[in-house]
Amino acid sequence: MGQGMKRLAHDIREFSNWLDSFGFDFGHYHVSLYRAALMVIVVVAVVMAGRLANLLVRRFFRRMHRLDATQRLLGEKLTGIAVWILLILTAIDFLGISLSALTVFSGALGLAIGFGLQKTFGNLISGIILLMDRSIKPGDVIAVGDGAQRTVGQVNRIGIRAVSVTTRDQIEYLIPNELLMTSQVENWSFSTRDVRLKIPVGIAYGSDIELAEKLMLQAVMEVPRVHTEPAPSIWLSAFGDSAIQFEIQLWIDDPEAGVGNVRSDVLKRIWVLFRDNGVKLPFPQRDIHVKQWPPSPDRGGGRK
Repeated sequence: MGQGMKRLAHDIREFSNWLDSFGFDFGHYHVSLYRAALMVIVVVAVVMAGRLANLLVRRFFRRMHRLDATQRLLGEKLTGIAVWILLILTAIDFLGISLSALTVFSGALGLAIGFGLQKTFGNLISGIILLMDRSIKPGDVIAVGDGAQRTVGQVNRIGIRAVSVTTRDQIEYLIPNELLMTSQVENWSFSTRDVRLKIPVGIAYGSDIELAEKLMLQAVMEVPRVHTEPAPSIWLSAFGDSAIQFEIQLWIDDPEAGVGNVRSDVLKRIWVLFRDNGVKLPFPQRDIHVKQWPPSPDRGGGRK
């Protein structure tokens, strides 16, 4: 058995020397097929070891229940970065590459980082800052943008490059970390998950205001997702051109389940209660005052 192992080691050494003979010298370094093959093997080994290490790190932090989700994710990201740096330095040392030799390329490498990888490093640092200050956490409901570009959804994951936000339509948006650091973001669940909704309702002039308020409050209380504390309220907001304007204010604690469906449930219940109790909904009305009628053809001035 010992002789067989020695023979195998001798054959491997001979094959390595044969591959190493196909090459050329570049300064103090010898470039050959052997070194190229060794570099490929080392790179593949580093990638596989890095992925395995990240998987183990992820499992380790997920078992640390003393930390909250944000602290576990931050620890996972920082440890993962440290593991990759350690593996890369180990691979460089194993290949016998002197770090001082890389100083020749430091200028080009600096330019590449400055121009090509600027956004990448900016998003990386922004993601770490977001996790450290805990302004945005997995599970938060956020709103980004204005008007037609407004995106509302639940934070699913904070990655190295972008934050994954899933909307109620099950569309997943990848928003760059740097954008969340430099633009205004609404976090509906930053300090509390309670969210107040405002629903405008109008009734026709001549309706019983007290009855309408009572029916609107009843409709709100019959929707399961509406909080009883803080209690919903009904405000008379304005006397419009065609309607008496009210505003319903209510609270929910699960904005990730949507807010449009709550408005719909409240309005549908109001419609039924108004219909059954004779409260009229408004429609546009205009009073036209005619100061002077045009002369009739039959009263002079017209053709006979």
